[in-house]
Amino acid sequence: MELRFTPEENTFRKEVRHFFRTAIPEEIRTKVSEGRKLEREDYVTSQRILNDKGWAAPHWPLEYGGQDWTPVQRYIFMEELMQAAVPLPLQFNCFMVGPVIATFGNQQQKDRFLPRIRSLDDWWCQGFSEPGAGSDLASLKTRAIREGDHYIVNGQKTWTTLGQYANWMFCLARTDTTVKKQAGISFLLIDMGTPGITVRPIITIDGRHEVNEVFLDNVKVPVENLVGEENKGWDYAKFLLANERTGIARIGMSKERIARIKRLAKATPAGGGSMWDDLDFRSRLVATEIELKALEITQMRVVAAQATRDPTKPDPASSILKIKGSELQQATTELLLELAGPQALPAERPDTGHNDLESLFAWADTAAPVYFNHRKVSIYGGSNEIQHNVIAKAILGL
Repeated sequence: MELRFTPEENTFRKEVRHFFRTAIPEEIRTKVSEGRKLEREDYVTSQRILNDKGWAAPHWPLEYGGQDWTPVQRYIFMEELMQAAVPLPLQFNCFMVGPVIATFGNQQQKDRFLPRIRSLDDWWCQGFSEPGAGSDLASLKTRAIREGDHYIVNGQKTWTTLGQYANWMFCLARTDTTVKKQAGISFLLIDMGTPGITVRPIITIDGRHEVNEVFLDNVKVPVENLVGEENKGWDYAKFLLANERTGIARIGMSKERIARIKRLAKATPAGGGSMWDDLDFRSRLVATEIELKALEITQMRVVAAQATRDPTKPDPASSILKIKGSELQQATTELLLELAGPQALPAERPDTGHNDLESLFAWADTAAPVYFNHRKVSIYGGSNEIQHNVIAKAILGL
């Protein structure tokens, strides 16, 4: 089954495809494609190129730097960006806190923060998960007690992705303990340079420093940094997480990886031929590609429905995209790991300049780290088990 786009949409696709492949430095795109670590400056360079074009946050309202694109154009933009292996505009800035401030923040917050969020002059991190509150996020225990024109915040956040780079955090904190747990949470914007904040690294199974623990000890947060109404933070968090779950599907990224696996399989020796000649491997790759096409069609249905939905209300269909999208990302990394075989082992290989096998498998050293790192995709943004509960309640009415 083929998805069909209008001539205007296909022209738009050609425009963004050309831009991504010519304006974003090739060395950055190669890092993304091969699963190598991006440095802080890689993110900044890429996002500022997009921002100069007006494309760092095209889904935002027009008055805050967005583009007057249709939902289909936004879909094409993200698909082409990922297939070109361009770093996503920083998720925490452009897809999480930015839309929350643009939708629920006051005018002063919009004027102060939104331009710097787009340009990555401010780097934001997410203060949601806690040691005892992950998928059951409403059980969070971080407290914010109002004293005059400040909140005093105490607590601990964990799995704070790229928090080592951040100078701001958007944080959920409990401001009322006398009501049911979802009803007593507020959404605060916290300057990471405030006294009392400690960031401690967590080294993950792939050997990288990507996530952190953040400790807040009597941190003073101005009341003016409260987004929306006090004790309404859970509503804003649901809005944010629905955006995150839709993005986690990352169909374009899986398409790019499948195309890469095909190229590598044809060049990887196996038996008397190549891995592409292995019918079992190829059948599993094709099955994954078919499932990805089905997910793409599902996402297009969601995109088509966006025109008539209230943008402030979470779309439960995002849970479907999150579940299947994360499973397919994991499936592609597993195929890539199988393709690398023993060459994926984290062993130091001397570069003699004459080792044909070494040259052939120069890409393989990232296969295992990428595979292990992607185990998290079915957990963050609300675990897939929790998403099944959302679907059962909000879609099936069970």
